[in-house]
Amino acid sequence: MSRILIVEDEAIIRSALRRLLERHDYRVEEAGAVDEAMARDPQRFDLVISDLRLPGEPGTALIQRAAPVPVLIMTSYASMRSAVEALKQGAVDYVAKPFDHDELLETVARVLHQQASRRAEPPDVAEPDGQARPMIGHCEAMQRVYARIRKTAPADVTVLIQGESGTGKELVARALHQQSRRAQAPLICVNCAAIPETLIESELFGHEKGAFTGASAARTGLVEAADGGTLFLDEIGELPLDAQARLLRVLQEGEIRRIGSVETRHVDVRLIAATHRDLQALSKTGEFRLDLYYRLNVMQIDLPPLRERDEDVLLIADALLEKACRRHDREGLRLSRAARDEIRHYPWPGNVRELENALERGVILAEGHLIHPDDLGLSEAPLPPRRPTAPDEEPAPAGEATTAPDDDLSLEDYFQHFVLEHQDHMSETELAQKLGISRKSLWERRQRLGIPRKRSLRRKAE
Repeated sequence: MSRILIVEDEAIIRSALRRLLERHDYRVEEAGAVDEAMARDPQRFDLVISDLRLPGEPGTALIQRAAPVPVLIMTSYASMRSAVEALKQGAVDYVAKPFDHDELLETVARVLHQQASRRAEPPDVAEPDGQARPMIGHCEAMQRVYARIRKTAPADVTVLIQGESGTGKELVARALHQQSRRAQAPLICVNCAAIPETLIESELFGHEKGAFTGASAARTGLVEAADGGTLFLDEIGELPLDAQARLLRVLQEGEIRRIGSVETRHVDVRLIAATHRDLQALSKTGEFRLDLYYRLNVMQIDLPPLRERDEDVLLIADALLEKACRRHDREGLRLSRAARDEIRHYPWPGNVRELENALERGVILAEGHLIHPDDLGLSEAPLPPRRPTAPDEEPAPAGEATTAPDDDLSLEDYFQHFVLEHQDHMSETELAQKLGISRKSLWERRQRLGIPRKRSLRRKAE
């Protein structure tokens, strides 16, 4: 679902435009001026629609500041010269106010389609069979992940990947390694949570013969084994404090010392760490070293949970289903329409890992050529979230439908509402200027919508 930022100082027209776009499945946020738009970080959006004339800086100021996000300028018919200037400054297009609904929606769809065609391709990741396949997903959040991978991989810096369990943090680490200068060197993956605390230092840094009971021979640690390549430490938040101190030495000086040895060894390792925990919060409670956190967090990549990847869920499900069918020799199995709907709306607290388990369960239990919702074995999907109630808003009584007339306010409704509200104290010229149209257009719309002109006070007195 594409995200659009509307920048318009007139609250009613902002609201009308928002309702129009939301009815066509766009996610919309609003701002009343350039400063307010910048506070919302326009680069988080796929498109900015901005009025040309705004309080303070003009809408064209967003063209450079929002780049590479395209900016669509709104202007009145009387300001066509300004629209041409906006195009010269880099605006993707302009729409004239008052605008036709269909024309506006067509322009927005065209701009977003052009933008999507220029998006980053998903990076390839080597799978267990040795073949490289692209990561799956095209949603906005994953586009940001792909862009960060593309920029970060060649830089040879430490990377911290954050995301819930099961979101694919190891896939991102593999993509970073494959696009780096170390792609021909080894990638060593370590799950810190899977190694007992008493053995973690020995596993990572190695030990000499006789260093402790049971150390019958010298052993090379995983950090040393990754020399020249990449070391991926998954769930680094589970690393004991003693091991954290040793790891900090590796990052600061590129040195390791095996347990039981007095000799230091130099290693050239790129570290990629991943966690589902808040390391900064852990550092405040003493569970994680703050100096190590700052060393790790040179570049950060945040992976979205599956529930925030609406456009990607079914794509991922189809790919995982194909693999599960091959594993269990059930080629040709498909998801029923009801099963696809359930997958689409289920919140997936376990993310991709939970989805993979559900599909494998479905492949095993399915009878016939279709997988039904019962085969997936999912718990009942929760009801859609209720619209949050404003602090000063009384909740609707039980059984009584809530109505919001303003939610369906069209641009024609806005025109009628604005004229009727302001014509008592504004002249026709002032009304036309505020609406961004000519006096002739104002008169024509009055005739079409049946809005009579108010007689002036002077005429009433006569």
